[in-house]
Amino acid sequence: MAKAYTPGLLVTRHKKHRIMRRLPIAGDVQVKVNQQVTADDIVAETNLPGDVHPINLANTMSLPPADVVTCMLKAEGESIALDEPLAESKGLFGMFKTVVNSRYEGTVETVSPVTGQVIIRGAPLPVQVKAYMSGEVVNVTEGEGCEIEADVAYVQGIFGVGGEIQGNIKIACVSHDQDLDSDLIREDMKGCVVIGGARMTASSIRRAMEVGAAAIISGGIDDHDLKELLGYDLGVAITGRENLGITVIVTEGFGDISMAERTFEMLREFEGRLASVNGATQIRAGVMRPEIIVPLEAGPPPAASGKFEEGQLEVGRTLRVIRDPWFGMIGTVSGLPTEPHVLGSGSKARVLEVTFPSGEKAVVPRANVELIEE
Repeated sequence: MAKAYTPGLLVTRHKKHRIMRRLPIAGDVQVKVNQQVTADDIVAETNLPGDVHPINLANTMSLPPADVVTCMLKAEGESIALDEPLAESKGLFGMFKTVVNSRYEGTVETVSPVTGQVIIRGAPLPVQVKAYMSGEVVNVTEGEGCEIEADVAYVQGIFGVGGEIQGNIKIACVSHDQDLDSDLIREDMKGCVVIGGARMTASSIRRAMEVGAAAIISGGIDDHDLKELLGYDLGVAITGRENLGITVIVTEGFGDISMAERTFEMLREFEGRLASVNGATQIRAGVMRPEIIVPLEAGPPPAASGKFEEGQLEVGRTLRVIRDPWFGMIGTVSGLPTEPHVLGSGSKARVLEVTFPSGEKAVVPRANVELIEE
């Protein structure tokens, strides 16, 4: 019998999660296999080449390019400070010499007798890669990075901005359907991952930034609030590099949408625990979702239900509708008709029947839903 599959978001109290921590260029890995690390531990580091600063000495000194080499006061490979003499002309009868001071600090990389240009390389830029997630190092690739594994509670969101951050979970709302307003953000939330309920406002995010919260997470956000916060329309792009000083994640979508009750209750259960959060999102090819990771204490994992295969559409599965008119609503699959269904547009598509908590049923194209993996 054929089976149907569709993408899904993962929300689970337990999974064995593995992440790769990789340097942008070859460097030194600071950890070994079987080593326990915390989220803030540096696992690898390297130095990126400094900025390149070209100086056209031939033009500056009014000399033929070939004569520049003989005027240099610094040889290739020597360091030079800001405003330190770089080159000096021979002058006329030892007089009227032209001295050129360096406008940059760094190392003389090349002196070209063909172009008359001198290249000064700025100081190397140190890069350190942190573990991001507490756990055990299970694999090391020399010069490149390592893999870290841990038993975690894991939540994937719909959309986020801001990069990797850690903080203790702090619940701001009393229920999953309460809006997250600025008056719910308190001074004691500094450095915390703040959990809201329904729509978060721009003022609540700004307040969270004022108190120094690490991240703020809620069910939804208005796209106008997001534009106001960023100062521009985001468009289709990879997020995660925004310089906001805070990571923002919505778990359900845009608009007045409440956080799924199951997600809210699970996060409330872990209040006070350290969480690793990343708002990086990519919606096109190579999908990447924002995530909340809560490392679990050592102990026997709960028994897996094994009820459904990952991504499999089956009666009884929990899903979220991702298109109007039921956008953002969560329900369960109650029927999987085998024959294509004629839609309002007149086209045919494979559909499923979904039952919402209110008891209302709807027929939805299978392409318009995503599973909530457990």
